[in-house]
Amino acid sequence: MNHTTGAMIGAIPAVRFEAVTKRYGQVVAVDHVGFDIAPGTLVTLLGPSGCGKTTTLRLIAGLEQASDGRILIDGTDVTALSAAERDVSMVFQSYALFPHMDVMENVSYGLRAMGLKKAEAEARAAEKLSLVGLSGYEKRQPSELSGGQQQRVAVARAIVLEPKVLLFDEPLSNLDAKLRRRVRDEIRGLQQDLALTVVYVTHDQEEALAVSDRIIVMRSARVAQDGTPRELYNAPASRFVADFMGDANLLEATVGPHQGETAGVRVGPLTLELPHRGISPGPATLAVRPHAVRLAAAPAGKGGIEGQVTKAAYLGDHMEYTVNTASPKAELFATDADVNRAHEPGADVAVRLDPESVVLVAND
Repeated sequence: MNHTTGAMIGAIPAVRFEAVTKRYGQVVAVDHVGFDIAPGTLVTLLGPSGCGKTTTLRLIAGLEQASDGRILIDGTDVTALSAAERDVSMVFQSYALFPHMDVMENVSYGLRAMGLKKAEAEARAAEKLSLVGLSGYEKRQPSELSGGQQQRVAVARAIVLEPKVLLFDEPLSNLDAKLRRRVRDEIRGLQQDLALTVVYVTHDQEEALAVSDRIIVMRSARVAQDGTPRELYNAPASRFVADFMGDANLLEATVGPHQGETAGVRVGPLTLELPHRGISPGPATLAVRPHAVRLAAAPAGKGGIEGQVTKAAYLGDHMEYTVNTASPKAELFATDADVNRAHEPGADVAVRLDPESVVLVAND
């Protein structure tokens, strides 16, 4: 199956995978993966550890060679080419800056290695340092920089080569939470300003949602789903994607007879009229986002599920609750913006589900 990423009409894909497989002995790390990435877009490979996302990135870079299939960059078959023969640059998780070189030397190194004269290489490097907000840092040593500044030096060193594809391998994992948000916004802004084609690897769903034009979710060496952040969050194709793309309560449900595009979906005492999404009548899963779980003081009455709050946490601008229900038997995670009328642990509550924020998914 070929997953198309971005608006490809009339455009040569910046990256194309055609049934690519990578084996290490008996272990299949990437299994018959296919996708296209449009020029000028940021596409994230997302998934849990061991799913194949980093191997896929290394296959694009030429740091690994495909066992089967073809890899094309800008329409050229690069499957058999080495990393040095591909027009790509990679920003590593560790930044991989040369500790004995200052910032200018680090950023201009690739250009000097290509044979450019020192003055021209440094002029180009200075331009890219300005783009990432590091003008004036040229003579600093990497050890004198913060983690965020080192990350920006690594980005400048990569983009100074003006590659067809820029690759990021878990670029924010070494930064604290506040700095992660700032640097990811800087990377996204730079990508959009320069119309860079970026392939970005992370296991952090929030990070992927924030920076991506499209997300390729991987599971067990294969593509589980490929789509925009909104598509993956609001219309996951499976229980796995629903659960992986942010918090989701997965409830056992029963799909009734189809009536056009919708069907009655029974979950505990509730029946919701929902898009059936091609799922046959019978057992299925209802994916319920935490903000779709609405709590009110008991009794539940008609159209509600009886529950009891077991945990309540105040997070400043919202509450987080864990609620146990008997029918369906479940432990629900709920969020509520109303921090002034909180439900205490042990309180009996009526649970209702917002039909606009739940989605039916097939059982994996």
